[in-house]
Amino acid sequence: MPTLWWSLTIVLMTVGLIGTIIPLLPGTTIIFAAAVIHRLMLGEQHSVGWWTLGGLLVLTIISHGLDFFSGSIGAKKFGATRWGVFGGLVGTVVGMFFFPWGLLLGPVVGVLTGELIGGKQLWHAGKSTWGTVLGTTAGIVANGFIGLVMVTWFLVVALVR
Repeated sequence: MPTLWWSLTIVLMTVGLIGTIIPLLPGTTIIFAAAVIHRLMLGEQHSVGWWTLGGLLVLTIISHGLDFFSGSIGAKKFGATRWGVFGGLVGTVVGMFFFPWGLLLGPVVGVLTGELIGGKQLWHAGKSTWGTVLGTTAGIVANGFIGLVMVTWFLVVALVR
């Protein structure tokens, strides 16, 4: 029976790692869920402890924060006004309802729209929008790194026991 749970855990963690880069899946949430299932099914003697699960939960929350704010932070770094940052946040929320492309395009369209409403010229609004693209890309890369850290942490602790 442990082979079944290990196999399920490895499959879910692999899917989760893919999901950290492709916005179709909530990658770090899947990785965390795999760790929780493993812990519940195999017990503390053959899996990870509650402290490890707590650490993985913190990384999952950080990952979701990066998903939500990375585009707006990038826009701000490239000179976005409050209108652009607000537009990026609104675009992120609205984009969630148009899964999966809305997750990528929502923040970009939101920043551009916010900047234009705020009175910026198209050229300057485009610069802020480019910052959104770079910020979102950096968020995806960071989420991939967080996912790798989560899987590595889980495997090291689970296999040492």
